[in-house]
Amino acid sequence: MNGGWLLNRRLEQNATRLRAARAKLALADEHLSALQDEASTQELRAIVSETPDAAFEYRRATAHAAAMRRHRDELRDEVAELEVRQDQLLDRLSSARDNGSL
Repeated sequence: MNGGWLLNRRLEQNATRLRAARAKLALADEHLSALQDEASTQELRAIVSETPDAAFEYRRATAHAAAMRRHRDELRDEVAELEVRQDQLLDRLSSARDNGSL
């Protein structure tokens, strides 16, 4: 019975982490979209004005978008890992129930 309790506890913890990671990912997607829009706007300004300041702002906006893209990709990887872990825990729980060890 203790093994089932421990599996359930790990599953609950993983589910909590997965929900949090998915929420962070959704937020990062929104931020990335806004930063990409800003970079596009700055690019257009840099093309039209042809000033060093406008070019600098474009490079800065592009760098921010790239950093957010990397962060978003890390969050995607974290979500994928947590989903795999959840599947493994569910498989173990199912096997334990099928074997009658719970």
